[in-house]
Amino acid sequence: MNDFRNAFRLSLPVLGAYWFLGASYGLLAASMGYPVWISLGMAMVVYSGSVEFIGLTILCGAYQPFAALAMALVVGARHIFYGISMLGRWRNAGWYKPFLIFWMSDETFAINYANGGSFCQQLWLSLLDYVYWISGGLMGYFLGAMLSDTVMQYLQGLEFVVTAMFVAIFMDDYVRNRKTHLSAWVGICTAVLCLLVFGASKFIIPTMVIILGVLYYTYRREARA
Repeated sequence: MNDFRNAFRLSLPVLGAYWFLGASYGLLAASMGYPVWISLGMAMVVYSGSVEFIGLTILCGAYQPFAALAMALVVGARHIFYGISMLGRWRNAGWYKPFLIFWMSDETFAINYANGGSFCQQLWLSLLDYVYWISGGLMGYFLGAMLSDTVMQYLQGLEFVVTAMFVAIFMDDYVRNRKTHLSAWVGICTAVLCLLVFGASKFIIPTMVIILGVLYYTYRREARA
């Protein structure tokens, strides 16, 4: 029970963000005329907020499976780096590992990486965040089925909730953990540099590649010391 209580406490910031963002996803799905089973199925199986929003648009267009695959890979490529970061921590996770991998969203990764805890606690946190997202999507869908045209106009910019939550998680980790200061500054400086060089639509992948290279070089240098 201690693992569940700790996980629930840590997941509370995600609860608000996922309910708001999930509701906006559900509202969008309802307003586009999708049946509830498609909205629910994408939320449960895809479980990647950005890809789910894009998927709603892709399904309305011409059937282009390879374009959809490429888009999903590009948008979801950040999860590759999340997984690499957790390889050592989850080496002995046993049967927990498949669930921890599947339920690893952006916010879940950030909290589990910053706070650690037992595998059981991390699993509870991952499951709770998963449930928050699905329940938020369902609430938004049923609300959108009734009031979509009226409500959608008041939800412009709602996705900023997740950005604000990430900033809060980042600052909490920066204040509490001196060991992560280097990686934090590497991430900030690299993101700004790549944004200036590649532009807002193409800077994510170069940023992640450079961060991975710098941190791997630092890790190898410390291992030799």
